[in-house]
Formats: sequence, C-alpha cells, structure tokens
Amino acid sequence: MAKTTLNPEGFPVPRGSYSVVTISQPGRMVFIAGQTASDGEGNIVGVGDARAQTRYIIGKIKRAVEAAGGTLDDLVAMNIFTTDVRYHRDINETRREVLGSNFPTSTMVQVVALARPELMLEVNAIAVIP
Repeated sequence: MAKTTLNPEGFPVPRGSYSVVTISQPGRMVFIAGQTASDGEGNIVGVGDARAQTRYIIGKIKRAVEAAGGTLDDLVAMNIFTTDVRYHRDINETRREVLGSNFPTSTMVQVVALARPELMLEVNAIAVIP
C-alpha cells in the first residue's frame, strides 16, 4: 500500500510506537472491532501480562487484516484502551517488536474497566488495503 507518515512542524517527536499523521492512497477501508486477549473459546491469554496480551491482540488484528486481503503494513490507525496507563511502556515496546517501524497513528486511553477483569487492554484498528 502507498502509505506515508509524517510529523508536522511544531509537533513533538513521537516517543512511542505510533505516527502522528498517516496518509494513505485510495483503497478499501477495513475497520476491525475492538480485540481483546480472549481466544476462540473465551479463555483469556496472558493473564497479568500486558506484553503477552498485546502480542496476542496484534496477532488477532493481523489475521483480520489478512482475511480482508491485506497485511499489518496496511494499518493506518489503532486505538488502545487499557485499564492502567502504567502498561504504556510494555504495550509500546511490544508493538515496536511486532510492527517494526511502520507505525499507524494511535491513541491510548485508560478506562475504568473492560468486559472481564483479567483483560488489560482492548485494541481496535483501521486498515486501508489497495
């Protein structure tokens, strides 16, 4: 996909695993609902481990994008909802490991709770597939 990222003048340089602005050429937009670290049977993967839950969730997002005919490189945006902002470093380092340097835009917010108490984060995503 033809995707360009940029950091406009006057914006701080991102310290996390995200881009400030992503520009994507026309393509099919794919919206992926919020994903958690629950497997097909509803079991929680990586209880108590933000890195394991992040890795599992990005794996689910990868499968969703691939099912639509794309790759992780086609991601243009990710929104992360975490139950504790102190997981920020673990989440970002894991995203860096999995995504490389081709970061989508991203927002991370702390929420009071998710659907189950063992869940530490939920992530939704948008991809543009040529």
